[in-house]
Amino acid sequence: MFDWQDLKHFVVLARTGSLSAAAREMGCDHATVGRRVAALEKALGLRLILRLPRSTPLTQDGKMIAGLAAEIENQSHAIVRHARSAGETPQTQVRISAPPSIAARVIAPEIAKFHQAFPHITLILSGESAIAELDRGDAEVAVRMVRPQQPDLLVQRIGMMRYALYATPQHAALPEAARAFIAYDHHYQHQPHQQWLQQLLQGRPVVFEASDLFSLQEAARSGLGAVVLPTFVADSDPDLVVLPTPIAAPTRELWLVTYPDLARSVAVRAVMTFLADIIEKKCPLVT
Repeated sequence: MFDWQDLKHFVVLARTGSLSAAAREMGCDHATVGRRVAALEKALGLRLILRLPRSTPLTQDGKMIAGLAAEIENQSHAIVRHARSAGETPQTQVRISAPPSIAARVIAPEIAKFHQAFPHITLILSGESAIAELDRGDAEVAVRMVRPQQPDLLVQRIGMMRYALYATPQHAALPEAARAFIAYDHHYQHQPHQQWLQQLLQGRPVVFEASDLFSLQEAARSGLGAVVLPTFVADSDPDLVVLPTPIAAPTRELWLVTYPDLARSVAVRAVMTFLADIIEKKCPLVT
């Protein structure tokens, strides 16, 4: 019989595609992943991966075992979710994943009110651009800007993110031909708000790029140039004004996501109601 921990390391390797990526997810070094996979191969009497200098592709047997093992992994996560919803204690934690701007400017300012109403629930908020993997326990509840396609998820549309073009009053007073622009870096080039900005440029320069919204906002507040920001972030900024644009700004739907078995938890339901209420106020579906 093989060791279940060896199988777990192999599943992560098969999913992530490399020893180093698997090691990062497992919280160990790549040599440990390699050793675990080798032990699994010995127990099964099968070669599961090809050990090449720069990659570790799966063999045909490896692909077959990975497919079967992925089903086991999914079932194990389902067991954990069931235990999480059925075994609540008086003091419980709920993890929330949300885009950084939503986390910082919509959710975090309201945490004190939630704590007053539910002092026994500790919220753990992760503001990240990457999509949290709910099936692997990254979070119990997620706010996403793209509707998930997995049929087994519980999905609720809770808001609409709107954008506008902002600059300081001094920069806004410049002739349009003299206007400079600030943008996200190339990792976001396919996002709707970045594509909208490209339409607005008309040959004018992008003078600064950054990977996060708050750096862009601070650069715009310094007078460097015009920037596309969510309205819930910049409308209340006294140093910025909205610039008129010839093309209507894009919008992004906001979705609340969890698993049905997690939604049976009283704590998770309380968090979902809290998130839906505060996001609808800052990012209403209808204006």
